[in-house]
Amino acid sequence: MIDDIPEQERAGRLHAGGLAESAVRAFLHDWQAVRGAEAAGVSAASLPQASTQLGQVCREGRALLERLPVKSKRSAKEKAAGHALVHLLAEATWRFFRAYRRPIYDALTVGRTRALRVEELAWAGADLLPGILPTQAELAQESLSLQMDKDGLEIHQGLFFGQLLSDREIGLHLCTAMLLPKAAALARLEEFRREGRLDLGAVRVEAKGDAGYLYFHHPRTLNAEDDDTLAPQETACDLILLHPGLRMGVLRGDPIEHPKHKGRRIFSSGINLTRIYQGKQSYLFYLSRDMGLLNKMFRGLAAVNHAGTLEIRPEEPEQTLEKPWLAVVDSFAIGGGCQILLVMDYVIAESGAYFNLPARKEGIIPGCANLRLPRFMGERLARQAIMFDKTFHVDDAEARTLVNEVCPRERLDAAVEACVANAVGSGMVSAGANRKAIRIQTEPLDTFRAYMAAYAYEQGFCHLSEQLVHNLERHWNAKERKL
Repeated sequence: MIDDIPEQERAGRLHAGGLAESAVRAFLHDWQAVRGAEAAGVSAASLPQASTQLGQVCREGRALLERLPVKSKRSAKEKAAGHALVHLLAEATWRFFRAYRRPIYDALTVGRTRALRVEELAWAGADLLPGILPTQAELAQESLSLQMDKDGLEIHQGLFFGQLLSDREIGLHLCTAMLLPKAAALARLEEFRREGRLDLGAVRVEAKGDAGYLYFHHPRTLNAEDDDTLAPQETACDLILLHPGLRMGVLRGDPIEHPKHKGRRIFSSGINLTRIYQGKQSYLFYLSRDMGLLNKMFRGLAAVNHAGTLEIRPEEPEQTLEKPWLAVVDSFAIGGGCQILLVMDYVIAESGAYFNLPARKEGIIPGCANLRLPRFMGERLARQAIMFDKTFHVDDAEARTLVNEVCPRERLDAAVEACVANAVGSGMVSAGANRKAIRIQTEPLDTFRAYMAAYAYEQGFCHLSEQLVHNLERHWNAKERKL
């Protein structure tokens, strides 16, 4: 249970933190009333009143939090009071979302006739449920604080999406909505077909023969991922999948100008840890990346029916437009870069390169690696990689569970060309069919949905934890780094 504080201790912890007795008493009274109201019955008709009551409780709780010093400056008793408030609010919110997830989702999607992405649901939900889900303006204000000083507005987003995804019908609808092509890709598809290349800032996309090449181009951070890179990456992915003349996709990092790696290509250094520490990295990034960009590479693009709506039939095979993907690992694939390899059909690596999943040292969950890595290398080795920070060097036998070919740097380009020629040489009619057939036994969409329900919930707390900040200071020297 989220609220692990015994009832008789709640008021005492809040009072010990220096909070006024009258304000604490009023908050706990209203908090208890919200829990009691839930037992009276749940329906679409009762949603407005229930959300108004909970919104008031959330505002009262946040007002009490604001009376405490900033999180990093609190005494032990003040920290205990702040922790109690955050978890009391989370417990009430979690219960509310569990009870009302269906009427909420149906209201936001107009009876599921609209396909909304995670980000769109978050902001529409904030309008529908004021005080309960944070608005863009509230999160922009909170982002002015370091991560160590946040009390966790985004936790409520994690509770919200955790509950939506826990419902099979809602979750499958949302997962499929995230597989639709982005408007930005549809708007630029003809330009891409005409010009054969586009510069999207953090990404370059280029058509070469039968293959579309997506180049990571974020050199200042060694091709790290963050809120700024995600949108162009997914747009580029969509463009390759939508382009009728392209039959497969290739991922590769652009050359870097960093003094330590000048002139060398780098695949990916994972999530931008400095941005997390500085409080600038959003929680929604985690969900949008794995349900959008990476799942599109793994599953392809969904389509709406003739009526313009999503038609979800979980008992039938997935109906997606998909193409095989090749990743070229130059130098290293750290964290999120390693996660990308788990959705690739083929991986070619530079001799001497390595990959790892240092999320434990960061304090977060490494995307869908917990779901996918065990089927590549076995659970024992996967646990060692995820929980005990094992690094894999591509020249070693253990790494060959994720890497198909290892070549010297001077032969990488030729290896890529040979792989593409081999993949498209026999025609692509069966490529999508074979990918779908493999997924039937490895990762059906409903399995992914269930995983993402747990991931959404847990990552919300990890993202706002004190342990995350401590780990970044200890392992990343985060205090000394600048954005």
